[in-house]
Amino acid sequence: MFPQGGPGVALLLLRISVAAVLLLNAASHLNASYARLLFACAVLASASLSVGFLTPYLSVVACAAAAANLLLGPGAGGLIDMTPVIDAAALVLLGPGAYSVDARLFGRRVTVITPGKKTDRP
Repeated sequence: MFPQGGPGVALLLLRISVAAVLLLNAASHLNASYARLLFACAVLASASLSVGFLTPYLSVVACAAAAANLLLGPGAGGLIDMTPVIDAAALVLLGPGAYSVDARLFGRRVTVITPGKKTDRP
């Protein structure tokens, strides 16, 4: 869940990329009446995603925002516009990587389940 080395750096770059797209999508709607709240939430989510805090949950939010921007945003409809959705979905499935706050909070744990003692019940 928290790969190091090259894969960890790749996940760091993917987190930064998804955070930048989330911020750019929010910035494209700055002329709306709810713009300040949307932009403030996007800045907070992008900063958290960049450092790797709550990555799976914020990646779902970023994926939903990218999908909404794909369907409702200005100039939507191109195949290249699917890239942010795919990137955010990949980040949901891959996790934050070793160079993240999540890795520091939750650590690299391995759960080993050993077979228990058999009990014969009548």
